[in-house]
Amino acid sequence: MSDVDQFSSYICENAHSISKEVVEYVAGRSKPGISEEEKEMALAMYVKLLSFFSESLKNESESFMPDHLIEWSKNNAQMQVNSGGKLSDIIVRYPLTRDIFTDLLVRISLELGLSTADTGLVLKGINQILDVSLNETVLAFEQLSEQSKKELQEELLSLSAPIVPIRDEVVVIPLIGYIDEDRAAFIMDKAIPKIAAMNVDYVILDFSGVLTINRHVAESLHQIGGIFRIMGINVVITGLRPELVQVAINSNIKISAANAFSTVKQALENIGK
Repeated sequence: MSDVDQFSSYICENAHSISKEVVEYVAGRSKPGISEEEKEMALAMYVKLLSFFSESLKNESESFMPDHLIEWSKNNAQMQVNSGGKLSDIIVRYPLTRDIFTDLLVRISLELGLSTADTGLVLKGINQILDVSLNETVLAFEQLSEQSKKELQEELLSLSAPIVPIRDEVVVIPLIGYIDEDRAAFIMDKAIPKIAAMNVDYVILDFSGVLTINRHVAESLHQIGGIFRIMGINVVITGLRPELVQVAINSNIKISAANAFSTVKQALENIGK
């Protein structure tokens, strides 16, 4: 067995104790501190990382990098995103991790009598592992964060324009907050197909919760109303305040008095008469 193979076996057999020393070092120098739960998670992570490191030392190819290291790094990013952590929480601990791994592996190399060349090979290997892990974790974190933001945005959009069935033939879309291009697009892309599948006769667009709209949004909402009418669905508008009516007028959008009411209650009382 070569000295490097002996070193690799030692790392594999003592992965837990080495990882524990790494965690305690990093935790003791991190601000803010690291919780016990985070320490346990980090301990399990480093045990796996040392397993990857041991495996890479046994492979003669300098470019060898276990595929499961990439997957492991992505899982680390997923845990960070799920826990609400920040990208800086990952990056700030990286120099500390590199320092302690370097010190520990040099110490072990000396204890096992590795040559200077083999010690250099060991240090090169751990740094390659750490670099790949960091890069993959950061990349995955950014991708997952972007996806998480997108899903949150879609959820907020759905809350800003929910579809509320009132009767078998009537649904209300209470528009809420600032109606911008994204929310108008959401109604176009998501709400219209859902309402089409509900087989209703009336859609009430309630503007009483709308803070403001602009000319482009007013035109989009007018277009949405036109799509409903082509589908054979009657569009009723409620809750339009004077300033919102002015936006519609400035956009050359004609609002029929017969299809506009002050409140949803008034609209419901008049539907079917």
